[in-house]
Amino acid sequence: MSLQNNDNTVLIIGAGFAGLAAGIYARMNGYNTRIFEMHDKPGGLCTAWKRKGYTIDGCIHWFVGSSPDSVMHDYWEEVGVTTNREFINFDRYAIFETEDGRTLTFYSDIDRLEKHLLEFAPEDEDNIREFIAAIRMCLKFDQPSGKTPALKKFAKMIRFFLFLATSGSKLRKWMKVTGKEFAARFRNPALKKAFDEIWFPDFSIVFMFFTFAYLHKRNAGYPLGGSMPLSEALEKRYKDLGGEIEYKKRVVRIITENDKATGIQLDDGTIIRGSRVISAADGYTTIFKMLDGKYTDDKIRHMYENWTMFPPLLFFGAGVDMSFDDVPLSVSGFSFPLKEPVEINGKRLERLAVHLYNHDSSMAPAGKTSLTVMLHADYDYWLNLAADRTAYDREKARITEQIISLLEQRFPGISSKIEMTNLATPVTFERYTGNHKGSFEGWFITPENAETMYKPLSQRLPGLEGCYLCGQWVEPGGGLPTGLMSARRLIKSICREDGKKFRTTTGT
Repeated sequence: MSLQNNDNTVLIIGAGFAGLAAGIYARMNGYNTRIFEMHDKPGGLCTAWKRKGYTIDGCIHWFVGSSPDSVMHDYWEEVGVTTNREFINFDRYAIFETEDGRTLTFYSDIDRLEKHLLEFAPEDEDNIREFIAAIRMCLKFDQPSGKTPALKKFAKMIRFFLFLATSGSKLRKWMKVTGKEFAARFRNPALKKAFDEIWFPDFSIVFMFFTFAYLHKRNAGYPLGGSMPLSEALEKRYKDLGGEIEYKKRVVRIITENDKATGIQLDDGTIIRGSRVISAADGYTTIFKMLDGKYTDDKIRHMYENWTMFPPLLFFGAGVDMSFDDVPLSVSGFSFPLKEPVEINGKRLERLAVHLYNHDSSMAPAGKTSLTVMLHADYDYWLNLAADRTAYDREKARITEQIISLLEQRFPGISSKIEMTNLATPVTFERYTGNHKGSFEGWFITPENAETMYKPLSQRLPGLEGCYLCGQWVEPGGGLPTGLMSARRLIKSICREDGKKFRTTTGT
């Protein structure tokens, strides 16, 4: 076992968005940093992979903070993500094709959305009006960019604080309503199904309102190039600031002495010492494996035993020699009804949701398209199956053929046009990112933990000094912005511990 001493260095576990952002902000404030990543690429779950000239994007559909007028854009500039980045804004969020041949469209512009929904389901006027009113309420949640002219910024901040004062109770009320409960209010069967499909049933509906508010303000654009260029931009910004990063280095243990984190141990036995340890890795692995569950309390144990996680996925990608010009562009894709229900991996499926990347020429050769299909999966089933590689591959091939046959229902002849297929399972996600049970984004925000929006989870563990957490396991709701904000919040607090003024620069 080799021993490396570096007592003035902050050791960071994981080179996903949170880990890289933590490294960036730490370097801005004068800390030496070393990041250790189990995979060979940056970005964690914000990733993509190439097959036969096609790119399968595993993350980005929309990007909150794409508008230069938003404060979130300022933070992205600090970490170098939006520098020279081109965004496109879609007129549609999602398209829902009905059994009777109609099309229900969730437009990005809320005036157009309201008009369309009222025409589609006039019997639900009261629920539709309430839905639109809730989005309009969230439009006021508008912290201005630091580059906003002083008078305009002052006026925006006044409106923002007035919003918090007058609408805070309404916001808290909506946070206690799940997607399933909200969908159940609609009388129109198609509208009810559509709301059930485009939002997670256990997730607080208030974040759907915010999603449409961001889209309406053109603050949730799609970054051309997709996920991987964003992750690479973070990595570049970190390295340009002098940060060190080591790939294919799996951390198996956080070393503690007298209830203080003093270093890490890699899977090859190497020990690296540091003054602090930040884990931006999987929460369960960090707390219950790297630290042997020694630094927990009832609240932490309850979270990991009872809180709802984002579900593990079967993530199907295909490269198709078609342009799909007849399907309007949208943020999160379209779905169509199946001729009859099918079962895939124990989940009953009545519709198929498909995401097309024909808006991004970098994803496929000219005139061709990369598409993805995401299906909920059973983690335990795939974990057990993976013990027999032949059976595992055979099941992946069978499900791939099943999905292609379903695509044939909407696009006759597509089978002969498919030039590439790839299927990632929950075991795939776990293997490359270490995420607990293959979850792709950490915790849902549910009525039980909705208060975390106002009272963030602690980034420290009880009884342990010098060890910190950041990322999706301390930021319910997941997503790239929360990963960044979690890292920024953490380094700001560490600076406060050390009596330092927190400083930032931009990557422009």
